[in-house]
Amino acid sequence: MTKKIKQKDAREVYGEEFRETAIKLALAGNKSTAEVARELGLPEWKLYGWVQSWRKKHGKSTVDEVGKGSPEEELRKLQKRNRELEQEVEILKKAAAYFAKTLL
Repeated sequence: MTKKIKQKDAREVYGEEFRETAIKLALAGNKSTAEVARELGLPEWKLYGWVQSWRKKHGKSTVDEVGKGSPEEELRKLQKRNRELEQEVEILKKAAAYFAKTLL
């Protein structure tokens, strides 16, 4: 005889204190939300949902509303922008050196 497991019993229920701690860790910025979720043994989507709900409740924009992605995506964008700015600085240095020679 097989016993059916009710959906409510199959879900792991987390306490409010645990949720608050997980949200604080995710928002601290020391680690990505995905890393925090893995360390706490949570599915990533669950922690993302908690963080998004917290931001809505506290008047903060959600990640999707401001057009940003996950912290990893944001890091990649910032690294790309940094490389672009470094290239621009190099071009400006070469241009300054060129004009300095031609003006002398």
